[in-house]
Amino acid sequence: MSQIHASEIKRVVVRGTNWVGDSVMTVPALRALRRVLPEAKITLVVRPAAKGIFSGVKFVDDLLVYDRRSAFSIVSQVREWRQRHFDLAIVFQNAFEAALIPFVAGVPLRLGYATESRQALLTHPLPLPDWRSSRHEVFYYLYLITALEQLLFGTSKICEQDPDASLEISEARQAEAEQLLSTHGVREGEAVVALCPGSINSRAKRWPAEAYAALADRLIESGRQVLLIGSADEMDVSREVTARMKQRPIVLTGKTSLDQIVAVLSLVDLVVTNDTGPAHIAAALGRPTLVIFGPTNPLTTRPFAPEAEILRHPPDCAPCMLRDCPIDHRCMTAITVDEVFEQAQSLLKRASFAKTVRSLCDSVA
Repeated sequence: MSQIHASEIKRVVVRGTNWVGDSVMTVPALRALRRVLPEAKITLVVRPAAKGIFSGVKFVDDLLVYDRRSAFSIVSQVREWRQRHFDLAIVFQNAFEAALIPFVAGVPLRLGYATESRQALLTHPLPLPDWRSSRHEVFYYLYLITALEQLLFGTSKICEQDPDASLEISEARQAEAEQLLSTHGVREGEAVVALCPGSINSRAKRWPAEAYAALADRLIESGRQVLLIGSADEMDVSREVTARMKQRPIVLTGKTSLDQIVAVLSLVDLVVTNDTGPAHIAAALGRPTLVIFGPTNPLTTRPFAPEAEILRHPPDCAPCMLRDCPIDHRCMTAITVDEVFEQAQSLLKRASFAKTVRSLCDSVA
């Protein structure tokens, strides 16, 4: 594998991942890339659903949205890449097409994994690491930047630092989110819990709607305000949860863009969710997060943040990684409302205590 000279790299394009949760898991790699090439202009290519995650971040200079609706979308993307004269393409996404675009666009340096028979499309193809199924997914993306640093400088310091998966939201975006919540009836000064009962890419990931309904009722009856969040594609789940409830939650499902929901999640006191995008976003924002795991593997895909806790009672068949359970969904039905409520209460109490301590420290300072 030929060495790359840092002086040759002025403009970098990173082909991001497709799913929201995966996009958050690339944050440590993007932060590391900024440290490795501090003077380069970094453009991140994202799908429309992931744009809101990276709006205003300091470790990326520009966002290029790739809305793949037809074969012509690929042609349009190639043309855009050519016009921008990128020096280096880093391909996080594993598909053949993700490597084809920089190849056809004539990006001189192309680094990525040799998946999907695309080795010939990359100037610097990397074999899949043999540890992928036993380490968190953030390291899968971070390894590409480690390889880049070694190619540039003959060594890498990335492994000497803890991966930083944090996201920050500007005060302006938070102010807009506060106004949005107020418009929908959220009362200032009272604890807010966001529930995400859906999951776009897997029905097997969903804790039962009746369980979310019972949890939401108990939270409201204990003095908390409850938000139901999700995309328009998850509206059916939110409707089912609401129909089974005795109390009335605040339903934001399908009523917000991802930009807005990211900012909303930065303000809430707790997020309870299935293994889906909001779990990763909330944890990256430093919010207390409780994730209900069933068919997926928390070793590789749990939120990469100390603020996130998981609940899981895996049967012998888990993790199966299936999108639909072929039997009785025992991995999810084994998790009770009582234990989710108790763990949620514990997280809320800890968050409240930490907030009080911070307030006291600020007053003393």
